[in-house]
Amino acid sequence: MEKSTLIGVIGGFALIIAGMFVTAFDLTIYADLASVFITIGGSLGALFVATPMARMKKLRTIVGLTFKKMEIDPASTVETLVTFAEKARREGVLSLEDDVEEIPDAFLKKAIQLVVDGTDPEIVKRIMYNEIDQMENRHGQYKKMLDDWGYFAPAFGMIGTLIGLVAMLRFLEDKASIGQRMGVALITTLYGAVLANLVLLPMASKLDLYNSLDILMKEIIVEGVLSIQAGDNPAILRERLNSFIAISERTAKATED
Repeated sequence: MEKSTLIGVIGGFALIIAGMFVTAFDLTIYADLASVFITIGGSLGALFVATPMARMKKLRTIVGLTFKKMEIDPASTVETLVTFAEKARREGVLSLEDDVEEIPDAFLKKAIQLVVDGTDPEIVKRIMYNEIDQMENRHGQYKKMLDDWGYFAPAFGMIGTLIGLVAMLRFLEDKASIGQRMGVALITTLYGAVLANLVLLPMASKLDLYNSLDILMKEIIVEGVLSIQAGDNPAILRERLNSFIAISERTAKATED
């Protein structure tokens, strides 16, 4: 599990609630079921309008990704590619066919298979970068769902405020209820702002980060496979691929070399 998401959401809500308590010493004044319906329900309804149903069905999975730790080890991938390069130099590119089925990464597996099949390097590059572009496009569409929801939530908070103000003005002669109705009117804005800025938009930012890391890994793979196909020296290949990675994240072996 990605602990930072859990810590951020729980810690953020805890501190906000603590601030509420310190301010009023009564948390019940911040609880309003109507505001929940208007802000959360209304913004979710708007998201349904803006998003095809096939994509909406993946909303739970998309949110769940922000709580899932992304397993990424670019240094290990570099060493795997260097190992393949050494074998290809010794025994030829066709010798990698024995390793294809054992490759766990589907993207790397496809790239190596294309090389083993004798595909032209330019075609290999075009196919694999098209895979990256399409993946990035899909990720962008999923991230947009959280961006849109984060955009709608404060807007529906304002709608709730207007609803509350209308109710307050409707019963303006009841001076005792003015303060209470004004408080309810403002609570919807509070709910919308918290939902957007503590939950939805930060989750969208995390998905954007995950997408960037995924693209980095795949670019390393493409460059590595093309170098293997070209018969580049494994040591040069390692240095070339390590240029994609921060010095602190490179393997000890690469540093020694």
